[in-house]
Amino acid sequence: METPSLNSGQRNLWLLGDDKKLLHQCSIDTYRASGPGGQKRNKTSSAVRLRHHPSGLIVISEDSRSQHENKALALKRLRREICLGLREKLNVPFVLEVQFKALISPEGISVSAKNEIFFPFCGVILDLVENQHGCVSPVGILLGISTAQTSAFLTCEKHLLDQANRIRRRFGHPPLR
Repeated sequence: METPSLNSGQRNLWLLGDDKKLLHQCSIDTYRASGPGGQKRNKTSSAVRLRHHPSGLIVISEDSRSQHENKALALKRLRREICLGLREKLNVPFVLEVQFKALISPEGISVSAKNEIFFPFCGVILDLVENQHGCVSPVGILLGISTAQTSAFLTCEKHLLDQANRIRRRFGHPPLR
């Protein structure tokens, strides 16, 4: 399946602002989740499904018995999916945004998955992988780091690795491990 391609900057337009602005772009469905959780889970519509209309992405959260907690978790997942699941066309020549340059050093890429710019940065890296037809080495050259450092970053988080391998598979490359 081909990854949807966006114009440069479109992903950031969706991600800018607070949760309220992002929720305004979505339809919200609540429903009763099945599974363990006792009587309260079976009596309340605590599960949340968000449909992001501009991108077509759908995320759910059934993790908590609280609808508010599930909505917050679904929003977090939606932000992750927007960053990882949608590719943007790159400007030529490629110039890394200032906010991301500080994450790269001669030792490699250093940013925690808990950092709020982690997934937006991952989106840019995946855009580069897509632009380089799944090859990791030219991505490292563009970032000024080694192929091993680039591969290490792509394998540091499960969702990032899964998306990188989808791109690589589409271009006939073996998966990263």
